[in-house]
Amino acid sequence: MSFLMVLTVAFKALARNKMRTALTMLGMIIGVSAVITMVALGTGAQSSIETQIQAAGTNMIMVSAGNFMQGGVRMGQGNASSLTPDDAQAIRDVPGVQYVAPGVNTRGQLVAGNMNWGTQVQGTDVDLPLIRSWPMKTGAFFTPVDVATASKVAVLGSVAHEQLFGPDIDPVGQVIRINNQPFTVAGVMTSKGQSGMGQDQDDLVYVPYTTVMKKLRGITYIQNVTVSAASAADTTPTADRIATLLRTRHQIQDNNDDFMVRTMEEMASVRVQATETMTALLAGIAGVSLLVGGIGIMNIMLVSVTERTKEIGLRMAIGARGRDVLMQFLVEAVVLSLVGGSIGIGLGLGFSKGVTAWMTWPTKVSAESIAVAFLFAAMTGVFFGFYPARKAAALDPIDALRFE
Repeated sequence: MSFLMVLTVAFKALARNKMRTALTMLGMIIGVSAVITMVALGTGAQSSIETQIQAAGTNMIMVSAGNFMQGGVRMGQGNASSLTPDDAQAIRDVPGVQYVAPGVNTRGQLVAGNMNWGTQVQGTDVDLPLIRSWPMKTGAFFTPVDVATASKVAVLGSVAHEQLFGPDIDPVGQVIRINNQPFTVAGVMTSKGQSGMGQDQDDLVYVPYTTVMKKLRGITYIQNVTVSAASAADTTPTADRIATLLRTRHQIQDNNDDFMVRTMEEMASVRVQATETMTALLAGIAGVSLLVGGIGIMNIMLVSVTERTKEIGLRMAIGARGRDVLMQFLVEAVVLSLVGGSIGIGLGLGFSKGVTAWMTWPTKVSAESIAVAFLFAAMTGVFFGFYPARKAAALDPIDALRFE
């Protein structure tokens, strides 16, 4: 019997019990669509993280102050007062360092006319736009003179700009109040979205770090230093040299650092690993549906063998060989899997686009995930269809014809 004939007979046999065939394929459809959707969510999340890292700059290094204790309470990273502007100046001379921007932050209530907005006030230096490759929308960033004199000038993020002035008004030259102190708006940054660590970079106002230190917080230390290495390949060696410098300056000998040096890859690695673990977990759970679908196919094929015992006996009596019967039932099982898998792939693609459209979650369907899902569906049909097919092929023709 030709393969085309076998395929034709398989479709006719499945069409005789449409409802049972549809319910049998349902497990395969759900399993394949769930696997594709879950993998698309995980891949999309990883791609989003990688994009954020690239946007921030793969050669960026973050130096932050360490922990300190107050009354036996550990206050956490970034709260120590051991990092100073002189440390930031010394970092500029480290081989491999291109740009340096000391930073110190605070919360502030911004007021412009009758509008107000609470946001993060980030004190930084003139190198920040160069480190982040971040162009201005209007106006200009503050100058080295502004930093040296602790001038009251501010650069608005796009969200802060829209909340205080609206999207169509140029605020350059306008005076706003930050914690009741007047600041002149020097410019507005272009929209950049979330950072690699999930922070909204547009809902900020940037002022000279010296201004935050002296006029908003009254402190003499900084909280962090943002550094750009001369090249991406030199990022890790440069970070190691910075750590060595700070240990020497802070007279640290027991590796009990009072600071933290991290590259963008290091900061994102935890999120990537967590995403990969969650993707594998969700794909594994979805894979259980494929297993259940395969068991359902085997059960239905066993029932089909029992129901068609006389048909099998008649076919073997007129010359059909055992391998022909084996091929017949095996093809039916594979057809169930492949048709169900194809529908599941279509639904998986639709669900992935739906998640992106309705919930704004990034998804990315790869050709590899589709190929693996389709191949797994075919293997499921072969694996779970082999036993019923072999059982049908082993029937004795005489006993089969006598079967009631």
